[in-house]
Amino acid sequence: MQLKFSIKFMTILLMFLLGCGQEVPTRFSLSEATISSIREAMSSGEINAQYLVDGYLKRIEAYDKQGPSINSIILVNPKAMERAIYLDSLYAEGIILGALHGIPVIVKDNYDVKGLPTSNGTLALKESYPPDDAFQIKKLKEAGAIILAKSNLAEFASSGSFSVSSVLPGYSRNPYDTRRTTAGSSGGTGASIAASLAVVGLGTDTGSSIRGPSSHQALVGIRSTMGLTSRDGIVPLALTNDVGGPMARTVEDAAIVFDVIAGYDSADEVTSKSIGVKEESYQSFLGRDVSDKRVGIVRQLFLPEESDSSVYQLMIKAIEDMSDAGVTMIDSVMITDLDSLNKSRSRIRQLKRDYNAYLASLGDSSKYKTLQDIIDSEAYHPYLEKRLLDAQADVDLPEEHPDWKKNQALRQALRDQILSVMDSLNLDALIYPSFTYPPRLIGDLNGPRGDTSGKLSPPTGFPAIAVPMGYSYDKYPAGFQLLGRPFSEGVLLQLASAYEQKTQHRRAPEGFPDL
Repeated sequence: MQLKFSIKFMTILLMFLLGCGQEVPTRFSLSEATISSIREAMSSGEINAQYLVDGYLKRIEAYDKQGPSINSIILVNPKAMERAIYLDSLYAEGIILGALHGIPVIVKDNYDVKGLPTSNGTLALKESYPPDDAFQIKKLKEAGAIILAKSNLAEFASSGSFSVSSVLPGYSRNPYDTRRTTAGSSGGTGASIAASLAVVGLGTDTGSSIRGPSSHQALVGIRSTMGLTSRDGIVPLALTNDVGGPMARTVEDAAIVFDVIAGYDSADEVTSKSIGVKEESYQSFLGRDVSDKRVGIVRQLFLPEESDSSVYQLMIKAIEDMSDAGVTMIDSVMITDLDSLNKSRSRIRQLKRDYNAYLASLGDSSKYKTLQDIIDSEAYHPYLEKRLLDAQADVDLPEEHPDWKKNQALRQALRDQILSVMDSLNLDALIYPSFTYPPRLIGDLNGPRGDTSGKLSPPTGFPAIAVPMGYSYDKYPAGFQLLGRPFSEGVLLQLASAYEQKTQHRRAPEGFPDL
């Protein structure tokens, strides 16, 4: 008797075999895989979540501490495969939790993930298990994501120059040239996603730490408007500036994650600003026509005499390509008093107040209750000692510092200056490079760096997106930033998507082939 099997039946059978752990031949490549390509392969029955977890764990084993040894991962989630099996069982029943169903994600180790320690890169907190998930982690899980691993960072998220911590020996390394820095502090996330050790990642940004590592590793990184994404469950550095957000290999993947994590959280009151202004879908801006958009070129942030020639030429070409994509480019925009408004602010350290509040939120999960306890433990990287002592010696409440009101006035003046020039020229965004020099060699703290990321977005709370713009000397990733008005992330993604589709600069680093 001849049996006839429908395509639907064969697909179900194939998924059943995958769910039972049987090996099914597949040509699906994990290198540079996107969320949409994974969705399609899952829909056809070619792969499942277990395949993804197994494959990415093998890539971590082969490339993170061996081979190229980029040293980007602090720990792997021992329950990642258990989560994958559960998600596959739901999928087999036709149940899809959300946009990230079965997608492995790597998160910076200053995000609380229930069941995993959150060290913030600090040896003292290596065994600190938070009682619940950070808000953004909760939203990822609700959307079906798998927290695959936690990535290395500059300890206490304290440096935009490198990613080194006391909890993981050695520096994280740039997969495009392992002699060079990943930037910081989210360099571990940047390196791991650039090397395709997972699909997408989360970083945090106080001064430059999503956009810097993204630009050094050919990624898209989003620093949202202050108030659009929750900081609940993220170990703080300075809550006036702290933001968490996605790092991804494509604009679309960054937008998909952003759709999941953005929005109001009662545990972080600043997000009340997002009520009524958050877009229903940031993905809906992708692919839209940009011929009515106007972008101002902030040349004062990349003067030729203060820039590496190769990076400068990439920026000039990016401006041309953006124009060719249909955007009206306005040259040159001048932000009056930019340097003086930034340099006139006093250094007011918020770490003691914010860190003590975070430690209190852990309850009995951490034996350390205050920043002073951490200092007394001496269980941290020596380079941090002065910073921690200075923070502990500062005022208990930053708002009581005699220069607090002056600083807030200067920040507001910068906001006013930026909005004034954008209004006067009818601009949708500003454009400038993330760095005016290639990634520095690891250990070089004196050579030119050219980091512009801290000058506009962090002190104003305005959103900025880093976008790959090519490779200086055809080797080292470089990126520009688009800065917009508050809550204009949709427009920034629209512009970034148009540029990405025209140029397609992203390429995988050499030395990380499929296994």
